[in-house]
Amino acid sequence: MSNKPLDISTPDPWQQIKSYTRARIALGRVGSSLPTNEVLDFGLAHAMARDAVHLALDVEALAAQIESLNITSIQVCSKAQYRPTYLLRPDLGRQLSLESAAHLRATRFSTPFKLLIVVGDGLSSLAIERHVRPLLAEIQQQKPDNWNIDSLVIASQARVAIADEIGEILGATITAMLIGERPGLSSPDSLGIYLTYQPKVGLNDANRNCISNVRPEGLSYAAAAKKMLWLIQQALYLKVSGVALKDESDVAEIEVSKQISDAL
Repeated sequence: MSNKPLDISTPDPWQQIKSYTRARIALGRVGSSLPTNEVLDFGLAHAMARDAVHLALDVEALAAQIESLNITSIQVCSKAQYRPTYLLRPDLGRQLSLESAAHLRATRFSTPFKLLIVVGDGLSSLAIERHVRPLLAEIQQQKPDNWNIDSLVIASQARVAIADEIGEILGATITAMLIGERPGLSSPDSLGIYLTYQPKVGLNDANRNCISNVRPEGLSYAAAAKKMLWLIQQALYLKVSGVALKDESDVAEIEVSKQISDAL
């Protein structure tokens, strides 16, 4: 007789599909309940998502990472001075503090910003700590040679719309907001990119283009940078962003590939 412990859990027939997604499918069951490992894993994922929301961004460490790419940073903060205030008052996270607004107005740059990158902690500082540097490195590698990205703004306790005020003060043609997205149970570190042409206070989400789920397990840094730069070039050409600008970067790539194939 075998001494091997009896496995009373019932495998899920969708198990083979599980390798294609991090979503919670094919968990199996023990009687009418979930296996203990899955219950514990759910608890861990929930704790990580909560931690991602409350974890403060280490601005100095982030600035050092960015400086290693030869990019200087200006640090500002919103009117939400503390994290609990930020979570309870989204409106304050969309506005610069009076001190930060004055600091930006007093800052002088050698050339106007065609593209202004703003990095904001958002709802996941973990996403910023993990993904901003490699994404910026990819953007630098893919950008046109005549685009100068040597300065950016780091905004603490920031919501997406704070980039509108920052861009308006600095006279940017277009802003790219890199911000931590609301954590999910399988993605506590997802990064979003929001593009706005002619930013100014009072715009809404209809005026922005969004690239979501930037991380190794989602949209790769290279693919995100490619989409971002394509959208920026189109926004500058058409002088619009948001619902008036459709992301056809994949279609354009297919058409170019077909033209090359036909030429061969």
